[in-house]
Amino acid sequence: MTTLIVADDHPLFRTALRDVTQQAMPNASLVEASSFAELMSVLGRHADDTAMVLLDLHMPGAHGFSALLFLVAHYPDLPVLMISANEQEEIIRRAADHGAAGFISKSADTETIAEAIAAVVRGDLRFPDWVDLSRPGVTDEESGVADALSELTPQQFRVASMISQGLLNKQIAYELDVTEATVKAHVTEIFRKLGVHSRTQAALKLGSLDLPAPGDVS
Repeated sequence: MTTLIVADDHPLFRTALRDVTQQAMPNASLVEASSFAELMSVLGRHADDTAMVLLDLHMPGAHGFSALLFLVAHYPDLPVLMISANEQEEIIRRAADHGAAGFISKSADTETIAEAIAAVVRGDLRFPDWVDLSRPGVTDEESGVADALSELTPQQFRVASMISQGLLNKQIAYELDVTEATVKAHVTEIFRKLGVHSRTQAALKLGSLDLPAPGDVS
């Protein structure tokens, strides 16, 4: 059976997306994830039969576009449809440049969302008509960070995300249930791949993936 993953941290919106997704793909099996760690766990079980990920732009455990970058790098044949209330053209162009298969607004009507889901599953792209995708969305710096993130293993990705949140090695080891020595080894590899020498430099690099402050939008 075809699986569709709905990844959003808001329970009510996940429920709404579940209803719309069932309308678009009535025979699909739906799986929900409320954080990026949960999404990785779900993919570990359903990667082979997943047809699409519907991904919230603001996911706990991810840093800006890092969740999208990770999915594109590690699951290149799995289309990712971004959904967000943050509809700035720059955001949508960056999502497209980073490999998203589409972008829809959380304020879109159910018919529009359902049509976009079905289209992306078919292999089509779905971005708002008013967005000029011929214009570049990412800077050279952001592109370089994206390339570096694509080389991280899933565990290194989680460690990098925690570094960007300011967690220390001891805290990361506790969260991941691994030894501090294991975290140090991951940090060394992350620094090497990002081309940095400190946690501050790593956090600044990852900061290039940040999103414009959306106010109360998520």
